[in-house]
Amino acid sequence: MIVLDEPYASELLVSWLEESQHPVLDNGFARSLASARLNLVPREEAVSRLEGGERVYTNSENALAWIADNVRNDDLVRAISLFKDKAAMRAALAQLDPGLLFKTCSADELFELDFSRLEPPFVLKPSVGFCSMGVHVIRNRDDWERALADIRKNSSVWRSRYPESVVGSGSFILEGYVEGTEYALDAYFDEEGRAHLLNVLRHDFASAADTSDRMYVTSAPLVRETAPLFATWLDRVNALVGARSVPVHVEVRVKDGHVTPIEFNPLRFAGLGGTDVSFHAYGYRTYEAFLEGRDPDFDAAFSGKDGKVYTMSLLNPPADATGEEAFDYDAFAARFSNVLELRRFDADRVGSYGFLFLETDADSADELDFLMRSDLKEFLR
Repeated sequence: MIVLDEPYASELLVSWLEESQHPVLDNGFARSLASARLNLVPREEAVSRLEGGERVYTNSENALAWIADNVRNDDLVRAISLFKDKAAMRAALAQLDPGLLFKTCSADELFELDFSRLEPPFVLKPSVGFCSMGVHVIRNRDDWERALADIRKNSSVWRSRYPESVVGSGSFILEGYVEGTEYALDAYFDEEGRAHLLNVLRHDFASAADTSDRMYVTSAPLVRETAPLFATWLDRVNALVGARSVPVHVEVRVKDGHVTPIEFNPLRFAGLGGTDVSFHAYGYRTYEAFLEGRDPDFDAAFSGKDGKVYTMSLLNPPADATGEEAFDYDAFAARFSNVLELRRFDADRVGSYGFLFLETDADSADELDFLMRSDLKEFLR
């Protein structure tokens, strides 16, 4: 069962739904895909399927509120609520990271905190969030003041783009800054609670202060080397959580072989269609693997790929962009040697110019450094 919702469904997902005829909830967003020949099912049938335990995938966390409000499946709704709430997940997994600084506060309390009593470095973020909105690394008082100013300025914008269930504004988390390499995992827990890892991406940053989603890379060697560690860790997580038949997109950091979670995102994989990087890179669809219970053959998928790196990049506007500028997609694409796909977003609606999927190798590796460090101003018109 698929629940489609705003703000974006990728053409790869929609075309696969047309071919496979997997059932899709009949809602306004699904009907807005006017050219699509989807197998739309009415609300009553969708509810019956989900209450009966059928696997469900969403393209957008906007769909989570509909499931919580309409579906009487306690295990599913509990898993959604727990994974989406960063504070609740941190508490549930506390024994895996004893000693990690962790504090919650309301939005009002946040602005009353005495910084001199806090212990930087730490990360400030909403308890419920999406796409790094409201996430700040705090190393000193200047960072703290900039973070509070950003939250004051932009919280209303975040709420205008996404519902409360996606970017809740009621509470915040202060947690210890976790050193190490950051990764994103697309995975799911099956009916017995066993973890299935579908893809691994390394999340690279331009600097210690960077919290953007500009640079995620995957490669056959990276997945081969890290998959055993992450599959074992996900099984440890679910021994504490007990989720069943739930896909998750997970952000973690790894240092000296220890995995520390950053966040869990339920019922979806990499957002805004980012999970399609697995199709561009390796030829399989993560959502198809989950919905049909057919995990990819990694040996076959990785054949001939050892020298290639695949990137998904969210093209965030410069901090001082007014919103009146046009983004020159053609000039941007011409900067790279092998663009697999460049998706164009309505920046006012989504908050980003688009998604870039890119293939590089040893001869074009410098393109990744440019992509990670560019503020994109040269492409604004």
